[in-house]
Amino acid sequence: MRIYRHLYQLWLKLKESTWVFAYELKRIFTDPGVVVIFIVASLAYPVLYNFIYWKDNIENVPVAVVDRSNSPESRSFLHRWDACPDVTLTDYCCSMSEAETLLRDQKVHGIIYFPDDFAQALGSGMETAHISLYCDMSSFLYMKAIYLSCNQVMLESMRGVQIDRYEAMGIDQEIAWSLVQDAPYTETALFCPTGGYAAFLIPAVLMLILHQTLFFGICMLGGTAREENRELFLLPGRRRADSVLRIALGRGAAYFLIYIILGVFVLLLVPRLFHLPHIGNWYDVMRMYVPFLLATIYFSMLVSTVIRNRESGIVLLISTSLIFLFIAGVSWPQQMLPRPWVYLSYFFPYTWGVHGFLHINSMGATLAGTSREYIALWLLAAGYFLATCLMLWLLGRLSEKKGADWLSRKSGVITSVR
Repeated sequence: MRIYRHLYQLWLKLKESTWVFAYELKRIFTDPGVVVIFIVASLAYPVLYNFIYWKDNIENVPVAVVDRSNSPESRSFLHRWDACPDVTLTDYCCSMSEAETLLRDQKVHGIIYFPDDFAQALGSGMETAHISLYCDMSSFLYMKAIYLSCNQVMLESMRGVQIDRYEAMGIDQEIAWSLVQDAPYTETALFCPTGGYAAFLIPAVLMLILHQTLFFGICMLGGTAREENRELFLLPGRRRADSVLRIALGRGAAYFLIYIILGVFVLLLVPRLFHLPHIGNWYDVMRMYVPFLLATIYFSMLVSTVIRNRESGIVLLISTSLIFLFIAGVSWPQQMLPRPWVYLSYFFPYTWGVHGFLHINSMGATLAGTSREYIALWLLAAGYFLATCLMLWLLGRLSEKKGADWLSRKSGVITSVR
């Protein structure tokens, strides 16, 4: 009989958690705003961002030319540079003032200037020839396209100049070529084969989309419940303080079910659909995603316990998205951040989740190779789960105390009237 009694009690606990799970799913799918954030935004944003950055690299950036030298050497340099896909020489100006006017009007995004003595300096063999390059820094992509392509053409041109100078000294052409090619190299872009913006940033943004939509949606649910004076932490026939664990597990399971499906689409299908880096093992990606998802769920639930209205989630979403992206060390090196910001970033699941995802998905690491992030995410998940349970228990006890005080005051008023 004792065994049957324990089994019956276990069944009741499971039934209560299942009730919470079903009730939370009902709350999610009957709230249009939450459905838009959870489902529509999580599916649409990854596709939208990839279409925005469909062109991974900027091509045919317009550049103005001021050629005071007007020599075969300068024309040869410009001919090679114009052949690069990154730039196109659109305007040949007579003076720098004319080129600067075009740059201010955003008709060109760069200026190249050849001084009068450019050809003489190259021919002398003793002087240094100078070329001035001016880049539009309103977008670093313009600067990248102009500067890198010009630097590549300059290196190729200088190699020919060096060979001509060695031959003028009486050195054999083969020896001169070996001197110039003394240290040949091959340029390889690791983990970002296109060298483009989308392959660099979009994988990190995918994790941020999952983190922020989940965070915002849970905060919206918490704010809505507070506005409607709805009891989120109460099971039928039980006190709040006694049902905290079942509430935390049931609500967390509802969010987990939705976002584990969304994670498959965002982290596995989107990189393959848009040809983003995806050289890692998909199984390791999902194993890393599970503790990230749990940590994000209970981090969001903990924050939602102090949300007073529905609009507060919007404020949190806007104020934290860029902060998470920067302090995680993706768009800006973490070594360049002040140490307090680095230490603060360790408390957010996104910091560890994005690094783990990039290591596995974009760099081909195994789960063992990114064990630091994996362990940190499990610790955050456990810590935020316990903190959420504690917060729910405190809120439940506080609500019970307020209810008891209200009943005592009411009974006192009735007694005095009698």
